[in-house]
Amino acid sequence: MIAIIDYGVGNLFSLRSSLDAIGAEALVTGNPEEIRAADKIILPGVGAFGDAAARLRENGLDQVVIGEARSGKPLMGICLGMQLLFDTGEEYGIHEGLGLIPGRVVSMKGVIPETYKIPHIGWNGLIFPKNRETSPIFKYIENGDCVYFVHSFYAADCKESVIADTEYGALLTAAVQKDNVYGCQFHPEKSGKVGLSILKAFCEL
Repeated sequence: MIAIIDYGVGNLFSLRSSLDAIGAEALVTGNPEEIRAADKIILPGVGAFGDAAARLRENGLDQVVIGEARSGKPLMGICLGMQLLFDTGEEYGIHEGLGLIPGRVVSMKGVIPETYKIPHIGWNGLIFPKNRETSPIFKYIENGDCVYFVHSFYAADCKESVIADTEYGALLTAAVQKDNVYGCQFHPEKSGKVGLSILKAFCEL
């Protein structure tokens, strides 16, 4: 069973529907005991880094997520949920993240050309790092397959954990992995067949 963490910031319906479509048993919950009982965890999220981090801490769910991840349970962060996996986020100040993956979340401004719009919204191809084994969550897809992004900030200083980039005027982190902890900056639940294939592979870990 997969626990989709409900902490008040996330489009949970489409994610749950996507998991239903691939035959995965999923539960939307903010209950720590249900999260601990799950086989895998997905941390979704939309909105601002600081607000989301505060919501997690208010309910003590930050320590639940950290504890379960450190126990070896597969964890996937999606969009803002991925960003929360890092040490810090620099959206409207500097805010502490979960610290499960080294790095920081910073603005695209000054990184991508001024002619490119922020937020980055739309379909972009995944670029797998050369000379590195493909991540198990990508076992059903190919280098260059397109997924759907909506974000204004991206993960930086995390080269060792990057399992996919995307090109949007510059190379931006698209997905990360450190041991059993995974993150997708894009929305697999909004990325059609490719996204469903990624979720399927995560469910099979």
